[in-house]
Amino acid sequence: MADAEASAAVSDEAKPDADTLQVLRDLANRLRIHSIRATCTSSFGHPTSCSSAAEIMSVLFFHVMRYKQEDPENPNNDRFVLCKRLAFIDMAIGWCGQGLGAACGMAYTGKYFDKASYRVFCLLRDGESWEGSVWEALAFGSHYSLDNLIAIFDVNRLGRSGVLPIENCIDIYQKRCEAFGWNTYVVDGRDVEALCEVFWQATQVKNKPTAVIAKTFKGRGIPSMEDAENWHGKPMPIERADAIIKLIESQIETNRHLEPKPPVEDVPQISITDIEMTSPPAYRVGDKVATRKACGLALAKLGHANDRVIVLDGDTKNSTYSEVFKKEHSERFIECFIAEQNMVNVALGCAIHGRTIAFVSTFAAFLTRAFDQIRMGAISQSNINLIGSHCGVSVGEDGASQMALEDLAMFRAIPNCTIFYPSDAVSTEHAVFLAANTKGMCYIRTSRPETDVIYTPQESFEIGQAKVIRHGVNDKVTVIGAGVTLHEILTAADELSKEDISIRVIDLFTIKPLDAATIISNAKCTDGRVITVEDHHPEGGIGEAVCAAVSMEPDILVHQLAVEGVPRSGNTSELLDMFGISAEHIVVAVKCILTS
Repeated sequence: MADAEASAAVSDEAKPDADTLQVLRDLANRLRIHSIRATCTSSFGHPTSCSSAAEIMSVLFFHVMRYKQEDPENPNNDRFVLCKRLAFIDMAIGWCGQGLGAACGMAYTGKYFDKASYRVFCLLRDGESWEGSVWEALAFGSHYSLDNLIAIFDVNRLGRSGVLPIENCIDIYQKRCEAFGWNTYVVDGRDVEALCEVFWQATQVKNKPTAVIAKTFKGRGIPSMEDAENWHGKPMPIERADAIIKLIESQIETNRHLEPKPPVEDVPQISITDIEMTSPPAYRVGDKVATRKACGLALAKLGHANDRVIVLDGDTKNSTYSEVFKKEHSERFIECFIAEQNMVNVALGCAIHGRTIAFVSTFAAFLTRAFDQIRMGAISQSNINLIGSHCGVSVGEDGASQMALEDLAMFRAIPNCTIFYPSDAVSTEHAVFLAANTKGMCYIRTSRPETDVIYTPQESFEIGQAKVIRHGVNDKVTVIGAGVTLHEILTAADELSKEDISIRVIDLFTIKPLDAATIISNAKCTDGRVITVEDHHPEGGIGEAVCAAVSMEPDILVHQLAVEGVPRSGNTSELLDMFGISAEHIVVAVKCILTS
């Protein structure tokens, strides 16, 4: 009897009865009407795009997906990703191309971390599929056998500004998806019966993600707008709306609604509270340790403190030392290869609903490729942490392409982003633990060269609190730095002391939020004389941040030392000197200020 009931349920999912099919058609038409009314009322929107996907949405939300309608954030719900921002959509996608990567992150979390039944559905437009990040995501989904992921391509022929090159040649989309290792179905996107069948078939596939290639028409069901150009993003004229709505209403045959199926409640309960550092950093003052290495070791230590910490790598683990985390927590390490846009998208997907504490690790210069993904993550108020190593000309022989000299400007522009710039191994470990406990997006900037440990293991650190590490009653100039330049400042301080010139030295620790109070109070102790030194371009870096912080203090004058122009390959000390941020240049700058 039980087997017969199960067989009947499967049959209903694959081949609904005629009454259910009609209700699904009617729901699709109601969705069209809602989109017309909403866009006419607001005088803005995309009724033609909504209309092309109406049957797809009807079948997904009222027949296929399992979720609690009254609880859109229930962790057991099936997930849905679309380039729009609504209560039941977990992430803002923006201009398009980012949704599938985020869906990969959700699916990866469901399969490998939660080991739960929920599925992830991602609806993409054919125009959107021209974004390279979509194909990065297709490669990722196949590589990790995400059989709980279903991508639906709404192939409606028309892009934002005109006809797409492939038009309605759905066999091309099919071949492309199959070439990336996806199980693929082609379907008429207007046929609810066919959609029900292929979505059911997709649930039976093992060890492969599924792509559903649905042929549709933009403006489907709207006279004179169906499959017509120049209607993208335009509501229909109000004077035509009532007549068109009446026409669509005449095709509705029932008043029934369908309740979504309840989810399978098998997501493990997790509680991610603040993670405490179980022991002080294991470094001694004077040890030489690169902050990139200290960061890798700190991530591994963090992973022992909480089993929901994950690290995503962009094929740089042997340089960023994230391989230490992989060695100790291989089941929570995700290799994303050289696909930085997708790596950030996957991290955003993994972190949704607070299911993981995600750290993205790569060279800081490579994160510029993913700026749009980072920006949209901030708009979605996502909690992810990004680590950028090999910053500045101190990278040395690797050359200009590897030198991040714009990253501080990039992350300073991200709203509510916390920026850590640790200067030694001890402060790096604290930065990692603080980032793990911080709401919103965090960025940790690390360096390649080995530098001295300057803090004791017992030193405490707080976000937005700088460290005054050299001070005296006869200080003449306040010099501010972070990372490798802090060590150049300390060397300069030693040299200047031989000439009885005392300088005050500040380690910022966090660039955002900036400790303006400490900067201003110490600057006033040195008659308003301030020098900033940074391994970064002057635009958007430490100097500009400090200038903004003291802008209401007319007696404080900031002199900036930063990397001007395009750098080249060379050894670290040679490049620091060549681009004016070495100890020697700091000594000269201090003397110039004092004699001016």
